[in-house]
Amino acid sequence: VAGRESPFRNRPAAESRDLFLRMNSGEFDEGAMTLRAKIDMASPNMHFRDPIIYRIIKTPHHRTGRTWNVYPMYDFAHGQSDYFEGVTHSLCTLEFEVHRPLYDYFIDRLIESPFKTEDNYRTRQTEFNRLNLTYTVMSKRKLLQLVKEHRVNGWDDPRMPTICGYRRRGFTPASIRNFVDMIGYTKYDGVIDVALLEHAVREDLNATARRVAAVLH
Repeated sequence: VAGRESPFRNRPAAESRDLFLRMNSGEFDEGAMTLRAKIDMASPNMHFRDPIIYRIIKTPHHRTGRTWNVYPMYDFAHGQSDYFEGVTHSLCTLEFEVHRPLYDYFIDRLIESPFKTEDNYRTRQTEFNRLNLTYTVMSKRKLLQLVKEHRVNGWDDPRMPTICGYRRRGFTPASIRNFVDMIGYTKYDGVIDVALLEHAVREDLNATARRVAAVLH
């Protein structure tokens, strides 16, 4: 079933551009107006039904302050950033798989436009499964909460499942790489036993750790 078109869908481009500039000037409040891409309201892919690409955010940016009052949505910014910055492969977890057609669509429009880059390389998005460990909280949102509430001593706390946390715990770079090689990359979500990570650490330390002995009297 086709979606219902916005009453402003066929507004002249010049008028839309003027409104967009006024959005960025701070004339409108947050939520009062958005900019949408005009694609296909009958598309079976819901992401193609005139997605929002810019919205108003009045919160000052930590670097640019109030220079901008409109900011791009993820689906619009993702492909553009990759294309202009020369990213060859965008690696995402599985929840972004359904977003890939729109990612490709926006990049294709850039490749066909006067703004195309000199090499005009076609960036590719590839999805893989998220790493989940038993008995381990892996959500960045929840880990950030632990840091903000000072329940841990920062991101490098040895209890944190982060690279810097594992480094402080004594995990070697080689052991982490070996663990990743063991579990591989798939298109299916699963839970990996944390014992496999510990096994990879022991295997590396057994091969590289210096052995010492002491006699206590």
